[in-house]
Amino acid sequence: MEVDIKSADQDVICEGSSASLINLLNDIGARAVSAARVLKQAKRESKDKALMVAATEIRSNSEAIIRANVSDLNFARNKKLTNALLDRLIIDEARLNSIASGLEMIAQLPDPVGTILSNWDRPNGLNISRVSVPLGVIGIIYESRPNVTTDAGGLCLKSGNAVILRGGSESFHTSLELVNCLQVGLRAANLPIESIQLVPTRDREAVSHLLRMTKYVDIIVPRGGKSLVAKVQKESKIPTVAHLEGLCHIYLDEAAELEMAKNVTLNAKMRRTGICGAAETLLVDSRAAHKLLPAVAKSLIDHGCILRGDAGSCDLVPEMERAKEVDWSTEYLDSILSVKLVDGVDGAIEHISKYGSNHTDSIVTNNPETAERFLNEVDSAIVLHNASTQYADGGEFGMGAEIGISTGRLHARGPVGTEQLTCFKYIVRGNGQVRP
Repeated sequence: MEVDIKSADQDVICEGSSASLINLLNDIGARAVSAARVLKQAKRESKDKALMVAATEIRSNSEAIIRANVSDLNFARNKKLTNALLDRLIIDEARLNSIASGLEMIAQLPDPVGTILSNWDRPNGLNISRVSVPLGVIGIIYESRPNVTTDAGGLCLKSGNAVILRGGSESFHTSLELVNCLQVGLRAANLPIESIQLVPTRDREAVSHLLRMTKYVDIIVPRGGKSLVAKVQKESKIPTVAHLEGLCHIYLDEAAELEMAKNVTLNAKMRRTGICGAAETLLVDSRAAHKLLPAVAKSLIDHGCILRGDAGSCDLVPEMERAKEVDWSTEYLDSILSVKLVDGVDGAIEHISKYGSNHTDSIVTNNPETAERFLNEVDSAIVLHNASTQYADGGEFGMGAEIGISTGRLHARGPVGTEQLTCFKYIVRGNGQVRP
């Protein structure tokens, strides 16, 4: 279903009764199923051509996309969105070029479809292969960030899946423009434009119906805040790959080198405060807090970060606010960082186990044994040593992009890229065998 933004200057394109909305979504679903049948057989060359043409189209239409983004920003400001959420929404020339480059990177990745994952022969002469195949039709429900539109569209296309995108109301017009560019690429490659569709309405009821479309949709991926994910997990009749909140931690060990601790912590918190990989809590080994924390805290404060610490932290850094219990479990997505002194790596692991969201956590230390304990015992999707939590990103992992960071344990964990958007089937070849 192609939507022309030039006629989409209203908050809601599809207006009318609930029945009309359901009919619209069912039609989108049926078109996606038909497109998925074609896509799963598509050659790599066709998929890559669609991605490359779409990237060129995005760069060529930068002015129109940015104009649409200005409209979305005005809408978001009227809704009183925080500065961090507004930062997620902004599209400029640099970010547009990054979006286009992401599609080009996805095109360069190996085709994940048709890979023989394993192959073996049985004593009876049967040959059995386990082969990667697309998931089918994927529903993506996300908030604010228009880059998810292209990341999800590109990754699903490369992995042979049709996708139904339901973006946030704040990024509505920007996402429409980006989907139009993706569909130009599909058309140029002679692939169904219904392979990538955007639900053309801000009506929240569309989400509820999408979650019940078991006839058409195989997997739901929610990407957004805690309330969105909770709604999807509660209401969905379709299996979900959950992208939960990012309560990310940096732990500064007794054996941390000071300059590295300063640089890694500052980047983890302040590079972009509104992304899920931003650090929200700083844990410091109490035995080394006197030599580490004052300098690290000064660097953060000088860059506009508000610190909220426990009693020991506040004693070392008088400018720090006193933390409350709720701070240890808060995803600020803002220039705020909670700080706590802990009893070595054991205390850090215990704190992360109690308050973390199994997303991304990092240790800064020059002690390899301590680092290995942290890496092995912290049960998060991504665990780092001497590196910023902001590397929690599919693009940084060499995946081209990501749909989200899965914090669950079923099917996919960590960045969800092309390989994670496939499953497998068994192909059995015989020469007339019958089972005795």
